[in-house]
Amino acid sequence: MPSYRSLPSTANTYLYSRFVSEIERMAPRASISRFRYAPSVPNNNLQMRRNRLRTRAATTETDKINHQASLNIEKALEYLDEYLKPLEGKPGVADENSAVALMEALTEAGTSRGFGGARQVPKKSYSLEELRINKIRPERLLSPEDKTLNKISDRLSLALAAGIGALAYGEHWSLSQFIGAAAAVAFGVVADQVAARGGVGALLLDTAGRTLSAEYRDRVSAHEAGHFLIAYLVGILPQAYTLSALEAFRRYGAFNVQAGTLFCDSAFQKEIASGRLSSGSLDKYTCVALAGVATEYLQFGVAEGGIGDVQQLDGLLKALKFTQAKADDEIRWAVLNTVTLLRRHEDIHRKLAEAMLRGASVGEGILIIERGLAAPED
Repeated sequence: MPSYRSLPSTANTYLYSRFVSEIERMAPRASISRFRYAPSVPNNNLQMRRNRLRTRAATTETDKINHQASLNIEKALEYLDEYLKPLEGKPGVADENSAVALMEALTEAGTSRGFGGARQVPKKSYSLEELRINKIRPERLLSPEDKTLNKISDRLSLALAAGIGALAYGEHWSLSQFIGAAAAVAFGVVADQVAARGGVGALLLDTAGRTLSAEYRDRVSAHEAGHFLIAYLVGILPQAYTLSALEAFRRYGAFNVQAGTLFCDSAFQKEIASGRLSSGSLDKYTCVALAGVATEYLQFGVAEGGIGDVQQLDGLLKALKFTQAKADDEIRWAVLNTVTLLRRHEDIHRKLAEAMLRGASVGEGILIIERGLAAPED
């Protein structure tokens, strides 16, 4: 799961800086310089004051969060969207601490039913036969191949070749001119691979795919809505999402960023960095990682996108030194759990994908989930 470094609350930082400035202004500098051989007393007093002011700032922030959580869910989610906006000059970095605190407060108040509230399947070892009994064919979702984009890429290559050929014929190019044009195209491809790691080509191909194929566009939105929904249900807060390489470029200014969903997962990243990953955190990560391919499998019969998700998960399990049998158990449980949740909340997922295609905010997406969960079952 892509993640960015967690930052302290903006309000907390502002209050703390003001309090510290006030303390420094009031500090007894003359006394410190006069009693230079015993500076511990004023320094300890200063530290105690700073600690008290940190506590006051934290209390103020907590009171603010609790007040926001006491409002109706629509208004509270507007505050959530404000927390999730990128910090000035830091694309992709939000005030995730406050955002997560607000969601936890909403859950504690009973306003949110869905955040971390998924009813999951029992955690145990499942066989392939048990997955098949539940109408799941793992091979159709764990080995994604982007056939739609590959076909579009082949067509664009043929169109480019035909265009160069037609231009050469119409302009009566010599052999050297034709070779020069072909060399220029090849140079552009190589330069893109070296300078942008293929990002320009990927952006053009993704844009062509969204323009020429409604199925590709629907696949991407369904895939990312799957990540969004499952993450929210297992207790990981979505931070932002993009549905196209062009949108990602406009937002982050990088060519090599594709469609994807970011999460407020600094706690998970800290566990990874410490080398001590809890089984609960791993279960959440595994379900979220497989949510995109599971969604495509359910909606289209086979997954095409998401090879990066599967590879990242495989890399994590190897880094944790899981045996093949233990890795298989983790993945089979996560596949069954994720597919079960997606089937149970199929209507919510459909509405969420439609809203994401319209550019809904994270808060608006969460509201769709919460309203869907609150609706009476048929």
